[in-house]
Amino acid sequence: MTAREVGRIGVRKLLQRTGIIDESTTPLATDPDEVVELLNARWFGDRLDALADELGRDPHSVRSEAAGYLREVAASLDERAVQAWRGFSRWLMRAYDVLVDEDQIAELRKLDRKATLAFAFSHRSYLDGLLLPEVIQANRLSAALTFGGANLNFFPMGGFAKRTGTIFIRRQTKDIPVYRFVLRAYTAQLVQNHVNLTWSIEGGRTRTGKLRPPVFGILRYITDAVDEIDGPEVYLVPTSIVYDQLHEVEAMTTEAYGAVKRPEDLRFLIRLSRQQGERLGRAYLDFGDPLPLRKRLEEMRADPSGIGTEIERIALDVEHRINRATPVTPTAVVSLALLGADRSLSISEVLATVQPLASYIAARNWKVAGAADLTNRSTIRWTLHQMVASGVVSVYDAGTEAVWGVGADRHLVAAFYRNTAIHILVDRAIAELALLAATEASADGSVAPATVRDEALRLRELLKFEFLFSARAQFEKDLADEVRLIGPVADPTKAVSAADVGRLLESADLLLAHLVLRPFLDAYHIVADRLAALEDEALDEDVFLAECLEVGKQWELQRRIANAESRSMELFKTALRLARHRELVSDVQGADHGHIAKRRREFADEIATAIRRVNAIAELARRR
Repeated sequence: MTAREVGRIGVRKLLQRTGIIDESTTPLATDPDEVVELLNARWFGDRLDALADELGRDPHSVRSEAAGYLREVAASLDERAVQAWRGFSRWLMRAYDVLVDEDQIAELRKLDRKATLAFAFSHRSYLDGLLLPEVIQANRLSAALTFGGANLNFFPMGGFAKRTGTIFIRRQTKDIPVYRFVLRAYTAQLVQNHVNLTWSIEGGRTRTGKLRPPVFGILRYITDAVDEIDGPEVYLVPTSIVYDQLHEVEAMTTEAYGAVKRPEDLRFLIRLSRQQGERLGRAYLDFGDPLPLRKRLEEMRADPSGIGTEIERIALDVEHRINRATPVTPTAVVSLALLGADRSLSISEVLATVQPLASYIAARNWKVAGAADLTNRSTIRWTLHQMVASGVVSVYDAGTEAVWGVGADRHLVAAFYRNTAIHILVDRAIAELALLAATEASADGSVAPATVRDEALRLRELLKFEFLFSARAQFEKDLADEVRLIGPVADPTKAVSAADVGRLLESADLLLAHLVLRPFLDAYHIVADRLAALEDEALDEDVFLAECLEVGKQWELQRRIANAESRSMELFKTALRLARHRELVSDVQGADHGHIAKRRREFADEIATAIRRVNAIAELARRR
């Protein structure tokens, strides 16, 4: 597309906004192929007419509106623009060395020759949308179009990005039925044309470092296309993108403390570009096992019990595969050690925490980023120095030996890095707490496997909005595996004495519950405590969350919570979501809702009990 054509498009858009001319419902010379094909397709026009009838609107106005939306979302791959964009992407990524698994790429090339690839990626950085398309092209896979938020469609980069494969989509479309229809039709045309796609299955950047719950929109559109088109298979490619460190994390954590998010604009881009001049280590891009969408849909629909939940189940499957593909970084394990201790540690003390963790990671066959040796003193020292350089960790070296600790007001930054690997540790942490809880629940001095399972399921229910858990049957199997890894039991299918379970925990090489779960439970405790204080009163969510931040600071100073990472708006919102799910939040003043005041106090007591057990595990770990 030439500069003259771009100028003509801009003039036409201005005239349309002022109402001087209507949006053309016939193809224009500047339209991408998919726009031309849809505007010429009889089925597209017929469905728009049916939609106009359904909405009670004039068909011409609906067609004109649809053509405008179609040109708004449609992207192209202009060769000269793409080459310039690739150069810009590599420059913006200059803070990192990018590591990609060559064997995984080779397998994707085979699939690329016969199928459409839809890369569903984890989203931790604005850089993700630049990194993945560049890796795709650099490794000779067919170029992909990327779905991105319309918030990034700002001057002057928006128009440029559209010519390099970025499909900008609006987030709030509930009240725009014509827009939703157009986006669905456009996605179907891309699948029909065998175009590779990429998008964030989380819908936006994580603010905590771990995967957010999936957003179903794009996946639903791709699934609709597969259902309607008798074409090649579409493989969903779970894609993990993780970084040693990120410049963006500090800004995200200030939002977690209540700051207002800055808008994405030219100043934002300049600021990000400058930050990227400082080296931050490596970026790791890994692919999970591709999922054949058409085949998987057929399998699920063969079972009547699965009909109607296909999208949700496939999305969760994709996220599980992303987690499985996500490597453990040295930054994550060092952050885990320092946050868990909440004091400065010598390098020997950091290694003492990391070494059994490394053995556990190896036993569970989890991948370590860059094949790093987490037990190597030089690896840990280098990671500590890198975190000192970025301000996440502080070092004091004027005494007999250097000691490292999380920097002032940097707990949420360190927690972000720890949380990139937290998914591999949650089941183990729950197993530890379930064993301890089962010994407390024992009336006759014995602990039955069913009791351990039930206690674990209670914790799973408490944390179900925080972590991505396996289906119940798989969770129970994984729980049994975790118990076996904690230590030998004579017969894991039979009851054992509470004393034996106690000794099992005391002698364990690794205890994780306090390192993994305490920050979340502390945040939940603040919310539950404030909710109980309201008794049966309704709450104003904004006022309530602001109070939680204030009380969280008080509890931090009193050491009633372990550290500042639990004073997080993101964690408070998740805890409040759980409370709503349990019908503990009333929007009506004085509403009873089945003794809501009593159930709020029970909720606070439940979390307080879990925290007491976490602290008991922490004491066992300290004595060990």
